Amino acid sequence: MSLSVTNSLTGERESFEPTGDEVLLYVCGLTVSDDPHLGHARLWTHADVIARWLDYSGYDVRHVENFTDVNEKIAARIGERPEWETEADVARHYITKVIEYMRGLNFRRATVYPRVSEHIPEIIELVATLIDAGHAYEANGSVYFDVTSFDDYGTLSNQQLDELEAQGDPDERSEKRNPADFALWKAGGVAPDAIAEHAKHDHGDDPPTGQTWDSPWSEGRPGWHIECSAMSMTHLDDTIDIHIGGHDLVFPHHENEIAQSEAATGETFANYWLHTGLLETEDEKMSSSLDNFFTVEAALDEYGPNVIRTFYLSTEYGSKQTFSEAAMAEAEERWDRLQRAYDTAVDACDSVDATAKTEDTDLRAAVSETREAFTAAMNADFNVREAMAALRSLTDAVNRHVDSEPYDYHGLKQAIETFESLGGEVFGLQFGAETAGDVDLTSDLVELVLDVREAERAAGNYDRADDLRDALADLGIEVQDSDDGPTFRIE
Repeated sequence: MSLSVTNSLTGERESFEPTGDEVLLYVCGLTVSDDPHLGHARLWTHADVIARWLDYSGYDVRHVENFTDVNEKIAARIGERPEWETEADVARHYITKVIEYMRGLNFRRATVYPRVSEHIPEIIELVATLIDAGHAYEANGSVYFDVTSFDDYGTLSNQQLDELEAQGDPDERSEKRNPADFALWKAGGVAPDAIAEHAKHDHGDDPPTGQTWDSPWSEGRPGWHIECSAMSMTHLDDTIDIHIGGHDLVFPHHENEIAQSEAATGETFANYWLHTGLLETEDEKMSSSLDNFFTVEAALDEYGPNVIRTFYLSTEYGSKQTFSEAAMAEAEERWDRLQRAYDTAVDACDSVDATAKTEDTDLRAAVSETREAFTAAMNADFNVREAMAALRSLTDAVNRHVDSEPYDYHGLKQAIETFESLGGEVFGLQFGAETAGDVDLTSDLVELVLDVREAERAAGNYDRADDLRDALADLGIEVQDSDDGPTFRIE
């Protein structure tokens, strides 16, 4: 069975056919203005599993996931800490956190993580192209996309142009030809009203304006939507295979991405649009703005990466999911069941009671059926729920097999490899890894060593501090120094 995906652009399940030798995959990443929460991690997890399955299926995948480090929400936090003197300082702090938590959740590294701030030249060039093509216009130093110039505008979100509401800030509307036109370039810095709206502390009479750049139209800042088009085109191509993002980004962000990209190139921007459902708490989406979120950091401390991933893998990517204590308890039980079956299979396979001539046809059939069912589920629009059910069915076969001796060495070896390949390589679960409590203890011990290292550095004993860092590295613990102090990850 070949891979099929549900394309948000057409609303249909379609056979997946990449355009070239590589699968070009773009994921709308995080605006780094606050601690990432479990809503963000749900998108990351499904994108990670999709990329893993494509790789497992034999495709070469070029996976690009951006960081939006230019935004009024980021600028509003300037000065909140003494070391946050610029927009870049705030963004750097939260990018560091995101990378740390991505590693903590056992995500594979993307091919590249581009940042808006390093793609200003490409953004300016793309805006100029749209002006020259008659799809954009300048007004008082700002540049807007003319939505009436793009015939297919509204196709992704199934909206008619005459039904669209105004886009952008109220102070932009007097400059625009059509209320639905959207900003590609904004003259000046962040407006004081925008800072006040997003500020978490009092800036007094002199609010920050954020970083600005010179352009042919004004000293200013890029619009939100143009950023993803520029980064995608820079690191992938004019046409990409898969574009992934949250369902809340369909309009206006993804609709505008399509319009500006295709208006500039004349080519289809993305062949397949995949949108993840939102994570909810008590019928509300989990959101920083609603202040109802559970941070990734807190979740890792409480549950560990395997339980979190098991929770996400209980629901298909396109469906909404509800976060609750009961749901996490169920995920913990399911992960424990998988882990115990894996450990049971390993112990039995490595025992003297596992023999070369013992053959359990039921166990071997279960391994084969698990692989077939898992593959069928993942090829049916990455149906992780059914794939996880297939993997769990193998636990029953393993447990039945070890009820009596001798053991089927070959069958158990196949079961172990199935857990490791499907559960590990595809789902990113870490069989045989430490439990959350063990991770907490290890983290506490590493923190103590880092405290000693900082004391050595403060005393000028740099050689001793380097020795401690090297000793941690030998144990598989990577230490990274930053302006906010040292961080670490366990490899």
